Amino acid sequence: MRPNEHLKAALVDDEPLGRERIRVLLRDEPDITLTGEYATGEAAVAGVADALPDVLFLDVQMPGVDGFGVVELLHQVVPPSEIPVIVFVTAYDSYALRAFEVSAVDYLLKPFDRARFRAALTRARDRVRERKSVTVRDDNVAELLSQIRQLRDQLDEGDAKRLRADARFVVRTGAKLFFVRAADVDWIAGEGNYARLYTQGRSHLVRETLKSVESRLDPRQFVRVHRSAIINVDRVASLGPHAHGEYVVIMKDGSKLKTSRTYSAKLRLLLN
Repeated sequence: MRPNEHLKAALVDDEPLGRERIRVLLRDEPDITLTGEYATGEAAVAGVADALPDVLFLDVQMPGVDGFGVVELLHQVVPPSEIPVIVFVTAYDSYALRAFEVSAVDYLLKPFDRARFRAALTRARDRVRERKSVTVRDDNVAELLSQIRQLRDQLDEGDAKRLRADARFVVRTGAKLFFVRAADVDWIAGEGNYARLYTQGRSHLVRETLKSVESRLDPRQFVRVHRSAIINVDRVASLGPHAHGEYVVIMKDGSKLKTSRTYSAKLRLLLN
């Protein structure tokens, strides 16, 4: 990145005043072009995947898909080298800041002043410059995702269940992105570093390992039946015995999956 090169920025906040505050501050930065502002996590994922801004000001607390969810969903549809440098915005330091001391470029604690905003923007500029001058590895994105999941694990049980119940995936069809709710998925197959979702007679490939997908699902509704398959127990049509304590699971979409003994006991408990 050359010193006078323009940066593209986007902002995400469900509160209009929050978006206005950052928008106004960005007007005083001649090297910044605002490519989009979004009021929901869903809109942010689609917009960022299309515009690919260099910097993303991302509110943490939002209904539906929150700031953490935006990062997770972007990872499914945007290559690691194209994920924006992220500045998290939050009103609750106890909720978010510990997780981002290493992986996020900075955070803005509401209410913040112009000097604090410019300091965060300077760090973001430096990070963009570094990323454009070297080959970007997956390490930073992987570390950020890991820290987000660790933070989720620290939530109380009620919040954790809510987040898993609200889990969703973003999939690409041609040039369009759309969301698939976890509750609408019949079953999921692992395909190396990807996972394939089977839902409503269609399948969708997402940029996420089966292990990663499993960590975001409600364990009361989804169960792994094989090292490479997870099923939605609400979509099971029948269960038949197989050899050596294994089962053949017939799904409502007609798919037949064989369980392994390792996972059969848990499946029996959920279906009883």
